[in-house]
Amino acid sequence: MKITFLGATRSVTGSNFLVEALGKKFLVDCGMFQGAGEDEFDNQAPFDFNVAEIDFVLLTHAHIDHSGRIPKLYNEGYRNPIYAHKATCDLCSIMLPDSGHIQEMEIGWRNRKRIRKGEKELPPMYTAEDAIKSLEVFVPVNYDEIIEVAPGINVRFNDAGHMLGSSIIELWVNEDGKQVKAVFSGDIGNNDIPLLSEPTMIGDADYVIMESTYGNRHHLKNDEKAEMFLKIVSETLEGGGNVIIPSFAVGRTQEILYELNKIKETKTDEEFIKEYETLMNAPVYVDSPLAISATEIFKKNMDLFDDDTRREIERGDNPLEFPGLNFAITADESKALNESQVPMIIISASGMCDVGRIKHHLKHNLWNPKNTILFVGYQAPGTLGYSIVNGAKKVKIFGEEIAVNARIEYIEGYSGHADQEGLINFVYSFNNKKPKHIFLVHGEETAKEALKERIESEAEIKVTIPDYGEIYDIKEMPQLVDKIKITKPKTIKTEIAEKLLKLQLELNDMKDAVQEDLEDEDLRDEDLFRIKEKMKDLEQNILNIIEG
Repeated sequence: MKITFLGATRSVTGSNFLVEALGKKFLVDCGMFQGAGEDEFDNQAPFDFNVAEIDFVLLTHAHIDHSGRIPKLYNEGYRNPIYAHKATCDLCSIMLPDSGHIQEMEIGWRNRKRIRKGEKELPPMYTAEDAIKSLEVFVPVNYDEIIEVAPGINVRFNDAGHMLGSSIIELWVNEDGKQVKAVFSGDIGNNDIPLLSEPTMIGDADYVIMESTYGNRHHLKNDEKAEMFLKIVSETLEGGGNVIIPSFAVGRTQEILYELNKIKETKTDEEFIKEYETLMNAPVYVDSPLAISATEIFKKNMDLFDDDTRREIERGDNPLEFPGLNFAITADESKALNESQVPMIIISASGMCDVGRIKHHLKHNLWNPKNTILFVGYQAPGTLGYSIVNGAKKVKIFGEEIAVNARIEYIEGYSGHADQEGLINFVYSFNNKKPKHIFLVHGEETAKEALKERIESEAEIKVTIPDYGEIYDIKEMPQLVDKIKITKPKTIKTEIAEKLLKLQLELNDMKDAVQEDLEDEDLRDEDLFRIKEKMKDLEQNILNIIEG
C-alpha cells in the first residue's frame, strides 16, 4: 500500500491523500486550500493524479477544506462513488453549492476588472450547478458498519465528534497474504463540543494519518468558556455595543445557539442572573442563509447528538431554538442589521472572515470601540480573521482600510478540534495494538513539531511530518519512495508580479469604495473625516516606500 500526501501537509487546509492498494487508486478527502495555502497552492490547478484512474473517494466530513474540490473532480470526469456518512452527504448538499456560488461571485468580481482592462474572462473553478450535479455520486453510509469498497479493501466510518457526520475512517487492506490497517483521523473533535458525542477511540492500527491543528495548545474547560462568553457579551451589550461572532456556518453556529440556550442552567447567583438577563434581552441574529439550512439538517439528524441533548429533545426542549433568535435570510435583511441602533449579537459566516456577509459586519463594526468581535474557532494564517486575532491595528476590507478599535476576544474552547491533550488521548486509545507509525498532517509547523515530540517521547511511536507530494510505501516501516513535483511552482519573479497585481487591485477597490461612500447622501461628517484620514495614511505610506 502506498500513500501520497497531496494536501494538509505543511498547512492546515486542502486535505487530500491518494492511496494505492490491490491495483486500486482512491482518495481520502478532496479539500480546498484556504487562507495562506492559496499563496502556495492553486485550487484551480490540475490535480496531481489522473482523475480517470481514481476508483472511489472516502470523505471524512463536509468542511470545505476536506470536500471543496469534489465538484472540480466531477467536472473533470469523475463518476465513481464518494463514500461519506449520511449527515455529511446532507451537509455537502448545501455546502458545496454554496461554495460554487462563492466561486462564481469571486470570479465575476475579478472578471469585471479584467473586462475593463480588455483582458479575457476567466471561468470559475466550478459553479453552484456543477456542485449540485456532483452530489449524484455520493453514497451515504452509517457509523460502525464495515463495508467492502473493493475486493480485499474494507472501511468503517466512526464518529469523530468534530461536526455533524464527521468521521474517523478505518481502512483494512488484505495484501500479499497479510492484513494492514490504516486509520485516517480526519478532524478529531473537542470533547467539550456541545451537541455532539465525543470522538470514537480506535483500539488498534498499523498506521495512523492524524490531524494536528492544536498540537501545541490546550483549550479552556467547558465551564470556563461559558462564563467567559457570558461576561464578554454582557459587558459589550451593557456598553451599547454589538457582539459580532465570525462563525463557520455549519457546526460552530449551531453549537453557539445551543450554548446560548443552555447557559442559564449553569449558575444562580445575582451577578450571573444580571448578565444572563442582559444576554437574553438582546436580539440574536444568525446572518447566513447557509447556517439556516444547516440548522435544519441538524434538526433532522438529532440521533447523532450526545445523550444529554437527546434527553432534552425527548422532553420537548429543542436545543437550537430560544426566544430572541432571529434569522437574516436576504441581503437586505443583512444590511439592515448594520443600520440598527439596538445593541445585538450577530453570528455570521465565514468563520475566518475571508468570504461572506461577515466582511460587511466587520466593516461597519471594527472601527467602533463599543463593539466586540468574538472569535470562537481556528483562524488559518493568511486569513482576515488571523490578522485581527493577532493584533492588526488596521485591516483592508473591500479595498478600504478599517481601523481595528473594537474589543477583540478569542475563546479557544469553542474550537471543533481536539487540543494537544485530546490528540494524545487519541494516540493512547490504540491500546489493543499500538501503531507502528504516525503521519502528522493538518497543522502549522509549530503544532506538528510539538505533537511529534510528545508522541515520540511519551507513546514511543515513530512520527513523520510529510511534505507535499511525498509518496510512502507502507511496509514494516514506511519508506519514502518518491516525491511528485508541485503542479505550479512559483518563482520570485511571478511572486513579485502577483503581489504588484494584487496591490493594483486593492487600490482600485479602495477607489471604488471611497467613491461609493462619497455618493452616499446620508454620509456623516465623522465618516468624511475618517475617509480623509485614511487617504492621508495611504499617501504617507506610498511616499515612505518611494523614498526608500
